[in-house]
Amino acid sequence: MNEAITPYYLNVAQAELDDLAARLALTRWPEPATVDGWDQGVPLDRARALVAYWRDSYDWRACEARLNAIGQFRTTIDGAGIHFLHVPSPEPDALPLVITHGWPGSVIEFLKVIGPLTDPAAHGGNPRDAFHVVVPSLPGYGFSDRPADRWPVPRIAAAWITLMKRLGYDRFVAQGGDWGSAVSSAIGASGDPAVAGIHVNMIVSPPSPEDIAGATPQEQQALASLQRYMADGNGYARQQATRPQTLGYALTDSPAGQAMWIFEKFREWSDCGGDPLNALTMDELLDNIMLYWLPGTAASSARLYWESFNDFAAGRIEVPVACSLFPKEIFGASRRWAARRYPNIVYWGEPPRGGHFAAFEQPELFVEELRAGFRAMR
Repeated sequence: MNEAITPYYLNVAQAELDDLAARLALTRWPEPATVDGWDQGVPLDRARALVAYWRDSYDWRACEARLNAIGQFRTTIDGAGIHFLHVPSPEPDALPLVITHGWPGSVIEFLKVIGPLTDPAAHGGNPRDAFHVVVPSLPGYGFSDRPADRWPVPRIAAAWITLMKRLGYDRFVAQGGDWGSAVSSAIGASGDPAVAGIHVNMIVSPPSPEDIAGATPQEQQALASLQRYMADGNGYARQQATRPQTLGYALTDSPAGQAMWIFEKFREWSDCGGDPLNALTMDELLDNIMLYWLPGTAASSARLYWESFNDFAAGRIEVPVACSLFPKEIFGASRRWAARRYPNIVYWGEPPRGGHFAAFEQPELFVEELRAGFRAMR
């Protein structure tokens, strides 16, 4: 078995970037929506502006250099090549931490938090809150392999446990939102003694009929948010959970299509007041989109929904759990509901700002939540 860990250096061929520019220049546009705003999806003028910036002003090489400077690696686990960032802390007693992204995110989401997490003393924090940070790309995402067989969440969780042990960490914690929440929860449910606990910033624990009947005013708001998502916000998930291959043909062929499929979600799910550029820069959004376009992962990333969407909230997690409920998360949650799935909640935080992409949108608050949440697990 090949357990080698090899450095990974990005140097995308210029021909690939030239092909992207040519495709963007030849974008075939639809007519405008028949209503104002975002009710039918990304407005035409916003789509044109993003594509024009991508074609004429965006610099992939700057993102490439940042990733290369951080420390990228690849290793093969269970037959799949896994790409990951690994940044050890200068603090010898730091707590090893594996952070998992979701869809439509990537390792790009965490570039702003790696420094404060690994070296808190250099960022105004307490060195006792330091972490050794590992950030893998999910199978079928970014620069990990696109698997030829099924990789549901429990298999990913097992691979991450293998990865952490392969890096020499015999005790560690896990963190995630979106699919990262599902993977981290599966790590917590694994029963592996190396797992000291988890932190999630997407809290998925569906309420029981009794919970709904006795909902507090705050819980009623959470229920309303969930109902909105189910009625008007989960079409992307149903498509990816049922026909990921068909969707992949369109998005893999059209950079504009791939970009809008993702851009819309940053508008809907971030704490941005209706405009994604209030939360993130255009360069940050495109850095993340490029980790779908360059490796051509439209179908393989969507396939995780086909593999695991109906089992997202499976399992009871007995290890210590920290939860952070950011105010603009896709749908709300309740500590009382969460306790049904996570009976050992040791920390519950409700930061004042931030949405689904918490580390990307509000890196300082995200770091504070992880430091506070994991203190009881050190």
